[in-house]
Amino acid sequence: MDTLRGHDVANDQDDFDYAEEAAVETPPRAISTDERRMQVRAYNYWASLLGDRSLPSIEDLVPDELEDFGPYSVLLDFSAGLENPAIVYLGSALRRECEIEGPITHIDDVPARSLVSRLTDHYLQIVANAAPIGFEAEFVNQRGSEILYRGILMPFSSNDETIDFVFGVINWKELASGELAATLRREVDEAIRNAPAAQDVAPIWADGPAAGEEEALPGEEPLDLAGMETLDDDASLADWLALARDGAELARTSEARSHAALYRAIGLAYDFALVARALPDDYADLLADHGIKAQARSPMTAIVKLVFGATYDKTRLAEYATALDHGWAAGMGVGTLRDYLAGYAGGLKALVRDERALKRAESPARPDRKAAARATLREAPALDPVAIPTDPDGLAVVVARREADGSLAIVGALQNGSALGPRVIAAAAR
Repeated sequence: MDTLRGHDVANDQDDFDYAEEAAVETPPRAISTDERRMQVRAYNYWASLLGDRSLPSIEDLVPDELEDFGPYSVLLDFSAGLENPAIVYLGSALRRECEIEGPITHIDDVPARSLVSRLTDHYLQIVANAAPIGFEAEFVNQRGSEILYRGILMPFSSNDETIDFVFGVINWKELASGELAATLRREVDEAIRNAPAAQDVAPIWADGPAAGEEEALPGEEPLDLAGMETLDDDASLADWLALARDGAELARTSEARSHAALYRAIGLAYDFALVARALPDDYADLLADHGIKAQARSPMTAIVKLVFGATYDKTRLAEYATALDHGWAAGMGVGTLRDYLAGYAGGLKALVRDERALKRAESPARPDRKAAARATLREAPALDPVAIPTDPDGLAVVVARREADGSLAIVGALQNGSALGPRVIAAAAR
């Protein structure tokens, strides 16, 4: 039986947002860190779209542009009713896993015993709770394979009042059969027995930018994060990148995982950005060497990818880039962003929130598509009733407008064969 749980990641306000710290109960079997992180990344993305709204706007969601978890997602449209929501997007990975080859437009079209059916089983919980819902379970799929899956459903709205869209992200793994699992255990046990003795950990690169910085062992003094914050004037851009990368690695591996380590890493990334601006040719060479393309609309994204890694959590990269953009706009110099973040009320999370709110306030308002449609029909010429197509029963769904003389004029009609037609007819017959 599936276990449905509230997703309490919103309560985790740590700047690191490690998936293993999310307040979700222990799954029925071990689920890897990467599997957990996909759900947390999806939640963080949903939360980033909230702003000052009670529900994220569906207009801000573009699933096919979400390289991280878009292929593992599905988008449901409730605007025409709850009974059989439309499927307006189905990720490629989910489609392959569920062996769906042809078109699929509604929940009723979802194959039984498929992974999509496990995700869509919970959609009514979203409407009831008006908040993201996490879930995890095991089941036997349409191929007879035992699947362990973990997912999250998140509400979206077109008007900030009604939940009329639900975005789901799910990932999974196929469990080994009993015979195969026993064989693997025997092979692993044999490998462990024959493994060489562990060697001492190699020391930090002796003459590297992080020379002299060592992590504190349990019971020792905390790690000194001051270290070497700047380089000599003749240092190359690659040296600045190495220093920033050491800071990023230290932030990842520090047992304390303190904000100080993270803010230092972001500060060093910013320092690297300042030097890169002064050495554009060297910077272009580094980007080419690492296969990273700079984006004119978000130049700091390439910086944080170089420093933290192109495969680093995309939500975190976006936040770090926002911090660098903030420092750039404020004209901060080398060695200043770390202390600025430490002194900012609420830290990195608050700065990112404030920056996004400022951008929303400065951006032009999006057009109201529903209001535009109504305005179009208010001015549309009347249609000839004889020319309007009907179904085999002679029925059609039309939009009528009250004219000045009190008569009704037909100004719009659903196309013949529209999936909305039968539902509107059913609703009108009640």
